[in-house]
This record gives sequence, structure tokens and C-alpha cells, in this order.
Amino acid sequence: MSFRVLIVDDSPSMRKMIRRVIALSGLEADTVFEAGDGLEALEIMDREWVDMILTDINMPNMNGEELIRRLKETGVTEAVPVIVISTDATTLRRDNVAGLGARGYIVKPFLPEALRDEIERVTGVTCAE
Repeated sequence: MSFRVLIVDDSPSMRKMIRRVIALSGLEADTVFEAGDGLEALEIMDREWVDMILTDINMPNMNGEELIRRLKETGVTEAVPVIVISTDATTLRRDNVAGLGARGYIVKPFLPEALRDEIERVTGVTCAE
């Protein structure tokens, strides 16, 4: 199975690292889109379908929580799994984004295996190792 993934993070180096982890995980992501904030992500989503969104929370212009809120309003979070990857490890933040429809949460810094395992758990797809 092939996936179209959207990585949303204001750090180009973090986007690159997440892209590398996805490639090493064995997930067949044939297309990986990148956005530097929630507004860019929405622009991409206006013209492209994605199968999974990996988003940071703390970003300029539109943060990840607002992005997830907007996606929920349009029903996207029901069809597209969202996994948050953030330095914010508070229970309040986790509960807030889960209430908005995020299906997974990874705390930065993370081990590559943690992201792979969360992708498998959230999508139900087994990544080849």
C-alpha cells in the first residue's frame, strides 16, 4: 500500500528528519508533502489528497492545534489520521488535540522506532523493517 504524507513543521531540519524516518520505517510513502505552518498545510490540502498528516504544534502563522481544529470543521480528521509530533508533552495539550481528532502524539525528541510504531498503530499498516 502506498501513502501520501503531509509533514507540517516550521523547522526544515525536523521535516527532513521525519521524512528520513518515514523512509527508513518501510512505509511506502510515494509522495511526501512539506509545509512550514498550518496555513501552508491547508493550501496543500486544498489541491492534494493526503493519507496521513504529521504535524508540530508550535509554529508561526497557524499552529498545529488550529490546523487540526480547521481540519475537524471540514471533516478531514475523520478520514485522514493526524499524528502530532511536538515538544509539548503536557496532558492538557494531548487531551486538546485528541478532542479535535488527532489520533496519535509523539513527544520530541523521539526515537525513530517510536514514530514508526505510532504510524503503524494509527494507520493499521505494518511498516516493513
